[in-house]
Amino acid sequence: MQPASAGHRASIRPYRPADRDAVYDVCVRTADAGGDARGRYLSDDLMPDVFAGPYLELAPDLAFVLDAGGRAVGYVLGSADTAAFAADVRRRWLPLMTGKYPPDGSYGGSEWLVRELYDPERMVLPELAAYPAHLHVDVLRPYQGGGHGRALIETFLAAAARKGAPALHLGVAPANTRALGFYEHLGFHRIPIRSREVGAVFLGRVL
Repeated sequence: MQPASAGHRASIRPYRPADRDAVYDVCVRTADAGGDARGRYLSDDLMPDVFAGPYLELAPDLAFVLDAGGRAVGYVLGSADTAAFAADVRRRWLPLMTGKYPPDGSYGGSEWLVRELYDPERMVLPELAAYPAHLHVDVLRPYQGGGHGRALIETFLAAAARKGAPALHLGVAPANTRALGFYEHLGFHRIPIRSREVGAVFLGRVL
Protein backbone atom coordinates (compact mmCIF):
# COMPACT_ATOMS: atom_id res chain seq x y z
CA MET A 1 0.00 0.00 0.00
CA GLN A 2 1.32 3.45 -0.85
CA PRO A 3 1.33 6.12 1.84
CA ALA A 4 -1.30 8.82 1.81
CA SER A 5 1.30 11.34 0.71
CA ALA A 6 1.77 9.43 -2.55
CA GLY A 7 -1.49 10.76 -3.95
CA HIS A 8 -4.28 8.95 -2.13
CA ARG A 9 -7.11 11.23 -1.09
CA ALA A 10 -9.19 9.87 1.75
CA SER A 11 -12.67 10.93 2.79
CA ILE A 12 -15.20 9.86 5.41
CA ARG A 13 -18.46 8.21 4.47
CA PRO A 14 -21.04 5.93 6.12
CA TYR A 15 -20.18 2.26 6.40
CA ARG A 16 -21.56 -0.10 3.75
CA PRO A 17 -21.84 -3.91 4.09
CA ALA A 18 -19.27 -4.29 1.30
CA ASP A 19 -16.71 -2.64 3.64
CA ARG A 20 -16.85 -5.45 6.19
CA ASP A 21 -13.69 -7.31 5.10
CA ALA A 22 -11.68 -4.09 4.90
CA VAL A 23 -12.85 -3.02 8.36
CA TYR A 24 -11.83 -6.42 9.75
CA ASP A 25 -8.44 -6.02 8.09
CA VAL A 26 -7.91 -2.55 9.59
CA CYS A 27 -8.95 -3.84 13.01
CA VAL A 28 -6.41 -6.65 13.17
CA ARG A 29 -3.65 -4.55 11.58
CA THR A 30 -3.96 -1.93 14.32
CA ALA A 31 -4.76 -4.24 17.27
CA ASP A 32 -1.28 -4.48 18.81
CA ALA A 33 -1.22 -1.10 20.60
CA GLY A 34 -1.68 0.47 17.17
CA GLY A 35 0.56 -2.06 15.41
CA ASP A 36 -0.10 -5.17 13.34
CA ALA A 37 -1.55 -8.18 15.19
CA ARG A 38 -1.96 -10.48 12.20
CA GLY A 39 -0.92 -14.03 13.06
CA ARG A 40 -0.88 -13.42 16.82
CA TYR A 41 -4.16 -15.10 17.68
CA LEU A 42 -6.16 -18.18 16.84
CA SER A 43 -7.57 -16.43 13.77
CA ASP A 44 -7.17 -12.98 12.30
CA ASP A 45 -10.96 -12.74 12.54
CA LEU A 46 -11.02 -13.14 16.32
CA MET A 47 -10.00 -9.61 17.29
CA PRO A 48 -12.48 -7.96 14.89
CA ASP A 49 -15.20 -10.45 15.86
CA VAL A 50 -14.89 -8.97 19.35
CA PHE A 51 -14.21 -5.30 18.65
CA ALA A 52 -15.64 -4.54 15.19
CA GLY A 53 -18.16 -7.12 14.00
CA PRO A 54 -20.79 -6.49 16.70
CA TYR A 55 -20.96 -2.82 15.75
CA LEU A 56 -21.25 -3.51 12.04
CA GLU A 57 -24.08 -5.95 12.73
CA LEU A 58 -25.94 -4.14 15.50
CA ALA A 59 -25.18 -0.43 15.07
CA PRO A 60 -24.31 0.17 11.40
CA ASP A 61 -25.86 3.64 11.49
CA LEU A 62 -23.02 4.71 13.79
CA ALA A 63 -20.28 3.19 11.65
CA PHE A 64 -18.19 5.38 9.36
CA VAL A 65 -15.14 4.57 7.26
CA LEU A 66 -12.18 6.47 5.90
CA ASP A 67 -12.31 5.72 2.19
CA ALA A 68 -9.18 5.85 0.01
CA GLY A 69 -9.64 4.74 -3.57
CA GLY A 70 -12.84 2.86 -2.78
CA ARG A 71 -11.39 0.88 0.15
CA ALA A 72 -11.78 1.47 3.88
CA VAL A 73 -8.40 2.33 5.42
CA GLY A 74 -9.83 3.46 8.75
CA TYR A 75 -13.08 3.49 10.65
CA VAL A 76 -14.99 4.65 13.68
CA LEU A 77 -17.61 2.40 15.28
CA GLY A 78 -19.61 2.59 18.45
CA SER A 79 -22.87 2.86 20.30
CA ALA A 80 -24.90 5.71 21.77
CA ASP A 81 -25.96 3.53 24.73
CA THR A 82 -23.35 1.08 26.01
CA ALA A 83 -25.64 -0.83 28.41
CA ALA A 84 -28.25 -1.39 25.70
CA PHE A 85 -25.53 -2.39 23.25
CA ALA A 86 -24.06 -4.96 25.65
CA ALA A 87 -27.51 -6.51 26.05
CA ASP A 88 -27.93 -6.56 22.29
CA VAL A 89 -24.55 -8.30 21.85
CA ARG A 90 -25.65 -10.94 24.33
CA ARG A 91 -28.98 -11.45 22.59
CA ARG A 92 -28.10 -11.09 18.90
CA TRP A 93 -24.32 -11.33 18.29
CA LEU A 94 -23.20 -14.16 20.53
CA PRO A 95 -25.60 -16.70 18.95
CA LEU A 96 -23.79 -16.01 15.66
CA MET A 97 -20.41 -16.73 17.25
CA THR A 98 -21.00 -19.98 19.15
CA GLY A 99 -20.36 -22.17 16.12
CA LYS A 100 -17.18 -20.28 15.26
CA TYR A 101 -15.84 -20.12 18.82
CA PRO A 102 -17.47 -22.85 20.96
CA PRO A 103 -17.51 -21.65 24.58
CA ASP A 104 -15.91 -24.91 25.74
CA GLY A 105 -13.19 -24.88 23.06
CA SER A 106 -9.42 -24.69 23.49
CA TYR A 107 -7.83 -21.53 22.13
CA GLY A 108 -4.17 -21.56 23.11
CA GLY A 109 -3.02 -18.02 23.80
CA SER A 110 -6.29 -16.56 22.57
CA GLU A 111 -8.48 -17.52 25.54
CA TRP A 112 -8.59 -13.98 26.88
CA LEU A 113 -10.11 -12.71 23.64
CA VAL A 114 -12.74 -15.46 23.63
CA ARG A 115 -13.56 -14.52 27.24
CA GLU A 116 -13.98 -10.91 26.12
CA LEU A 117 -16.29 -12.07 23.34
CA TYR A 118 -18.56 -13.94 25.74
CA ASP A 119 -18.60 -11.17 28.35
CA PRO A 120 -20.21 -8.11 26.72
CA GLU A 121 -21.23 -6.91 30.19
CA ARG A 122 -17.54 -6.05 30.75
CA MET A 123 -18.34 -2.83 28.86
CA VAL A 124 -20.80 -1.67 31.53
CA LEU A 125 -18.94 -0.01 34.41
CA PRO A 126 -20.58 2.24 37.02
CA GLU A 127 -17.89 4.91 36.60
CA LEU A 128 -18.88 5.24 32.93
CA ALA A 129 -22.64 5.63 33.49
CA ALA A 130 -22.47 9.39 32.88
CA TYR A 131 -20.71 8.72 29.56
CA PRO A 132 -23.14 6.24 27.96
CA ALA A 133 -21.85 6.37 24.37
CA HIS A 134 -18.57 4.75 23.38
CA LEU A 135 -16.47 4.35 20.25
CA HIS A 136 -13.59 2.48 18.65
CA VAL A 137 -11.47 4.23 16.02
CA ASP A 138 -8.58 2.80 14.00
CA VAL A 139 -6.65 4.08 11.00
CA LEU A 140 -3.92 2.30 9.05
CA ARG A 141 -0.48 3.79 9.64
CA PRO A 142 0.00 5.32 6.16
CA TYR A 143 -3.12 7.42 6.77
CA GLN A 144 -2.31 8.53 10.31
CA GLY A 145 -1.14 12.02 11.10
CA GLY A 146 -3.24 13.78 8.46
CA GLY A 147 -6.19 14.70 10.67
CA HIS A 148 -8.21 11.65 9.63
CA GLY A 149 -8.49 10.20 13.13
CA ARG A 150 -9.76 13.49 14.50
CA ALA A 151 -12.25 13.83 11.66
CA LEU A 152 -13.57 10.29 12.23
CA ILE A 153 -14.04 10.99 15.94
CA GLU A 154 -15.81 14.29 15.28
CA THR A 155 -18.10 12.53 12.79
CA PHE A 156 -19.02 9.97 15.43
CA LEU A 157 -19.47 12.55 18.19
CA ALA A 158 -21.95 14.47 16.05
CA ALA A 159 -23.85 11.28 15.17
CA ALA A 160 -24.01 10.15 18.82
CA ALA A 161 -25.19 13.59 19.92
CA ARG A 162 -28.00 13.43 17.35
CA LYS A 163 -29.09 10.19 19.03
CA GLY A 164 -29.27 11.97 22.37
CA ALA A 165 -26.07 10.76 24.02
CA PRO A 166 -24.87 13.37 26.57
CA ALA A 167 -21.28 12.13 26.80
CA LEU A 168 -18.95 9.45 25.51
CA HIS A 169 -16.14 7.23 26.72
CA LEU A 170 -13.45 5.08 25.12
CA GLY A 171 -10.73 2.72 26.27
CA VAL A 172 -7.07 2.76 25.29
CA ALA A 173 -4.37 0.16 25.91
CA PRO A 174 -1.97 1.60 28.51
CA ALA A 175 0.96 0.85 26.20
CA ASN A 176 -0.51 3.00 23.44
CA THR A 177 0.89 6.27 24.74
CA ARG A 178 0.55 7.93 21.35
CA ALA A 179 -3.21 7.36 21.38
CA LEU A 180 -3.55 8.54 24.98
CA GLY A 181 -1.86 11.83 24.11
CA PHE A 182 -4.00 12.18 20.98
CA TYR A 183 -7.28 11.82 22.88
CA GLU A 184 -6.23 14.14 25.67
CA HIS A 185 -5.33 16.72 23.02
CA LEU A 186 -8.92 16.38 21.71
CA GLY A 187 -10.38 17.25 25.09
CA PHE A 188 -10.88 13.80 26.58
CA HIS A 189 -10.11 13.37 30.29
CA ARG A 190 -9.20 10.23 32.21
CA ILE A 191 -11.90 8.43 34.18
CA PRO A 192 -10.60 6.44 37.18
CA ILE A 193 -12.07 2.93 37.40
CA ARG A 194 -12.27 1.50 40.91
CA SER A 195 -15.17 -0.95 40.70
CA ARG A 196 -13.04 -3.70 39.16
CA GLU A 197 -9.70 -4.36 37.56
CA VAL A 198 -9.55 -3.33 33.90
CA GLY A 199 -6.82 -3.60 31.30
CA ALA A 200 -7.43 -0.24 29.67
CA VAL A 201 -7.24 3.46 30.41
CA PHE A 202 -10.69 5.03 30.07
CA LEU A 203 -11.24 8.55 28.87
CA GLY A 204 -14.44 10.59 28.57
CA ARG A 205 -15.77 13.68 26.89
CA VAL A 206 -19.04 15.58 27.16
CA LEU A 207 -20.84 15.95 23.82
